[in-house]
Amino acid sequence: MIQLDFAAVLAEWPLLLRGVAMTAALTAISAATGTALGVACAWSRVWGPAWLKALVATYVELIRNTPFIVQLFFIFFGLPSAGVRLSPELASVIAMVVNLGAYAAEIVRAGIEATPRGQIEAAQSLALTPLQAFTRVVLPPAFKRVWPSLTGQVIIVMFGSAVCGQIATAELSYSANLIQSRNFRAFEAFIVATALYFVLAVVVRHVLQRLGARWLFGSR
Repeated sequence: MIQLDFAAVLAEWPLLLRGVAMTAALTAISAATGTALGVACAWSRVWGPAWLKALVATYVELIRNTPFIVQLFFIFFGLPSAGVRLSPELASVIAMVVNLGAYAAEIVRAGIEATPRGQIEAAQSLALTPLQAFTRVVLPPAFKRVWPSLTGQVIIVMFGSAVCGQIATAELSYSANLIQSRNFRAFEAFIVATALYFVLAVVVRHVLQRLGARWLFGSR
């Protein structure tokens, strides 16, 4: 009969807490920066010059059609051959931002293209600058349309951070793996990690829903 010993895992709570904190920090930074990158890329694909549209389209297709772990390894192991050395944490953030930016670009672009043309013309008739029309008239309703999808994508990227432990980033899965290597309680360690990921996902979803409703598209 299997004897479960969760106490041996929970006794390492400081290590688990550090892993949760690192995962939360990676997610927060990549969510903010990656969404901003996605908005810029979405604008470029809708209203940018032809050369910029082609450049952004290449970036989006390249990232969306390659595995995240390959992108992470390229940044951490490949760039040093070009003289660019990054810490595991910085490489993880860059990989997550680049990955989220590509997916967010297409999500936000769908919201922008759903904006009625008359709404944009009304903004222009009020003598708003193109930047003002975009940030005040086009972007808020576009965010409202696609916010659930964007929230889901942020959570997917958070789950993807689990592979960042492969380059020694001390996130949650890295902590769980380190704990099981110490006490050989792999089943219990990853059950606890799974529960913590579930809690993180629920919290992140709730925070993003409240953030979007309160600050981005003005609903309550």
